[in-house]
Amino acid sequence: MEMKQKIKQDTSVAVIFLIYLLSCIALTAGMQCSGIAPSYRFDCHPEADVTQLKCQQRGCCWLSSKNLDEGVPYCFYPHDFPTYEMGSPEQTAFGYSVVLKRTTKSYYPNDVMQLQMDIYFETSYRLHFKIYDPRSERYEVPIPTPKVSKRAPSTDYKVQFSKSPMGLVITRAVDNTVIFNSTLSPLIFADQFLQMSTSLVTPYIYGLGEHRGRFKVASDWKTYPMWSRDHPPQVGDNLYGVHPFYLNLEGASSKAHGVLLLNSNAMEVVLQPAPALTYRTIGGILDFYIFMGPGSDEVVQQYTEVIGRPLMPPYWGLGFHLCRWGYGSSNRTLEIVKRMKAALIPQDTQWNDIEYADGRKDFTVNNSTFAGLPDMIKYLHASGMHFIPILDPGISSTQPPGTYPPYDTGIAQDVFVKDSTGKPLVGEVWPGPTVFPDFFNNKTKSWWLDQIKSFHGKVPFDGLWIDMNEPSNFVDGSINGCTKSSYDNPPYTPSILGGSLDAMTVCASAIQSIGKHYDLHSLYGYSEAIGTNEALVKVRNKRAFVISRSTFPGSGKHTGHWLGDNYSLWPDMAYSIAGILSFNLFGIPLVGADICGFNLNTTEELCQRWMQLGAFYPFSRNHNTIGAKDQDPTAFSVDMQISSRNALQIRYSLLPYIYTLFHFAHSKGSTVARPLFFEFPGDPKLYDVDRQFMLGSSLVVTPVLEEGSTNVTGIFPKGIWFGVNHGTHFQVNSTQAVTLPAPLNEINAHVREGCIVPLQLPYKEGYTTTTEYRQLGFTLLITRSINGPGSGHLFWDDGDSLDTYENGNYLLLEFSSSETSMNSTVSYDGYSGSHAVTVQSFIIATVPHPVSQVTINGTSVAFDYEPQLMNVYVNNLKVPMQFNFYVKWEWQTQD
Repeated sequence: MEMKQKIKQDTSVAVIFLIYLLSCIALTAGMQCSGIAPSYRFDCHPEADVTQLKCQQRGCCWLSSKNLDEGVPYCFYPHDFPTYEMGSPEQTAFGYSVVLKRTTKSYYPNDVMQLQMDIYFETSYRLHFKIYDPRSERYEVPIPTPKVSKRAPSTDYKVQFSKSPMGLVITRAVDNTVIFNSTLSPLIFADQFLQMSTSLVTPYIYGLGEHRGRFKVASDWKTYPMWSRDHPPQVGDNLYGVHPFYLNLEGASSKAHGVLLLNSNAMEVVLQPAPALTYRTIGGILDFYIFMGPGSDEVVQQYTEVIGRPLMPPYWGLGFHLCRWGYGSSNRTLEIVKRMKAALIPQDTQWNDIEYADGRKDFTVNNSTFAGLPDMIKYLHASGMHFIPILDPGISSTQPPGTYPPYDTGIAQDVFVKDSTGKPLVGEVWPGPTVFPDFFNNKTKSWWLDQIKSFHGKVPFDGLWIDMNEPSNFVDGSINGCTKSSYDNPPYTPSILGGSLDAMTVCASAIQSIGKHYDLHSLYGYSEAIGTNEALVKVRNKRAFVISRSTFPGSGKHTGHWLGDNYSLWPDMAYSIAGILSFNLFGIPLVGADICGFNLNTTEELCQRWMQLGAFYPFSRNHNTIGAKDQDPTAFSVDMQISSRNALQIRYSLLPYIYTLFHFAHSKGSTVARPLFFEFPGDPKLYDVDRQFMLGSSLVVTPVLEEGSTNVTGIFPKGIWFGVNHGTHFQVNSTQAVTLPAPLNEINAHVREGCIVPLQLPYKEGYTTTTEYRQLGFTLLITRSINGPGSGHLFWDDGDSLDTYENGNYLLLEFSSSETSMNSTVSYDGYSGSHAVTVQSFIIATVPHPVSQVTINGTSVAFDYEPQLMNVYVNNLKVPMQFNFYVKWEWQTQD
């Protein structure tokens, strides 16, 4: 009894002492917490169970108030929170190296007490720095990046080392704009918790994917988690891909820069209105690249120089694609193809979802319903069309021995991801219990090639659709659960969907050939895309066409992407624009959304509007789910079929221009789809625009995104804008909103002044494939240049052979124009295609006066002038494009 009372007294004394101690800490902290504005509070307790006691035990500030905006942390760092001390920077051949040491442990286990920071002055426009443990090797993202050993002689940036507060400050050399400043919040680098914050120049920040939302990322205390996850897109959730890259506008200067954190561990990025940004990741190292632009498209070019330039798709891959889960048979699939053809609706590629496979098993065919698949493909190929099936990574593991070669040979060759005991990890996907190939294993790539080659011998497909590769799992972790280790239960879990690393995927403790799934999870789709692309090239000896759901920086070199399992809802259509703009930032320009929506039943009006919008996606595919109604254009009224045909005919006519954009994406990393501010920088009215978009520098698309609307309002910068539907135009003298008529059967698309756009306009109505369109001569659309010289390009090759640009087997033309003339100059000619490249017609738009003469290379040609439209039409030509030529037009002026 006395002993119990003694313990009770001692406990009371301890509690009193603790309260006294905390009050002293609070008093001291009060001085260190004063003057920190709410927008500059950096969260010291990101876990959800924060209390004042827990906060102050960490030595942090606690100030709560009902007047604070939502998201402002109550628990935040004081000015003097312990962090690393910076040593003296030492010059190296590539820049600097600095030692960082801490003497006080953080509140996360296993601090790395000594770090090294290496700063690489890689090019004049690219700075690279990484912070790592010099005494112990840690995981680094295994994607190829440029290696440099020599410092750039001059740079667009300056680097400053701050010892108190400790951090790195990077500024733009020309105007001292602070691009990156890590002194605002303490650096934490523990084994499974790494945190760094930086200021932002403005709140105009874009990227940080994959997430559903507006194109401009919200900076009002929004958290963006990153961890590849299979889940229908919802605002705020981490989705299929991981892209820790952002582009930040610098305000009135018209400049922009980009930042990449090359880290693939589970992560979250928090934005606050300072403006500032905080990274939290639970593994690897801090490996940053800064891209100085200064143009927005230049930032993307510089980014893709590091992660890899986008692939050059085959020309047919830019045609219209059609798919659904639920055709039921190959005969039904072929029926839809023929129905589309009879309606004269352009289509290049037919797809089949998982239903074609026997028991939904990869590399099999359901012979009761899809026995006619090879004959269907034969019909497609004879019609100049193509076929793509789906492949999921999950390989059925429960078939009788000797009956399913993909599993039998995979086990024999040891190609599957293993659980913590060293046995193949078993999850569950469409075929039931499954195992998962380890695509980082070279043996797996060889095995995957064998399976694709064997399957192609039976089903001669032209591309592959790789789905479910987050990797998706219908059970959390495995059918046997996961371990109790810190890999499966880290000390901190970012705010990812499901709250745990194994939610709807495999265990983080799973073993792959080059490391733990804990590190490699978000790279799974990336690694599969590489193996699939390489296999397709070897099997077909043509360009690979791959569309992947899960992506990572560098995926665009090997695959395109679709935006996942969206819904047949008007907001989903609107969000798709932000999605394609974001993925163009991420170096994956071959991107689109499921037109008309995947889940739920669409309506005719929604589908009609979405077919119009989807005709301008870089990757254009209509796809929907099992159990839903058909939503191909022929499933609706004749009016719907006509408007879909018209929209797709515009797309097919524009394909020479779009294909040229992909060439510049492939050769120098430019975007294909881009926001208006890329082309009109420094205009704040454009910074939030994501209900319109541009294809390249010439074309603005303004879709109807609201039910029942018969007009649409878009934002247009100063200039003359030529409508591709009717040849009409309008002019604005400054950036302003313009309300345009938008009848149900039309979409608004406008070419800006001073552009030369190569087109292929069909002679007759029956052309429905790129195979047919590519035999046509070209039409050059010239929009009159009044504010300086006009320009344009055409890249042309055979559309399917490997490495035509790299091997010099192409034609590149450069167009330039003035108010009364246009020149075509051959920049490079290595093209030896079977069809002559000729101009069949010209459209000279917005000529203000009747034209008296048009000459080509000095020779007069017949023409028509339409006074109401103010357009000149020159037809029935056959001008060789592999020689320089010039066009002039003279108009009659009134005295």
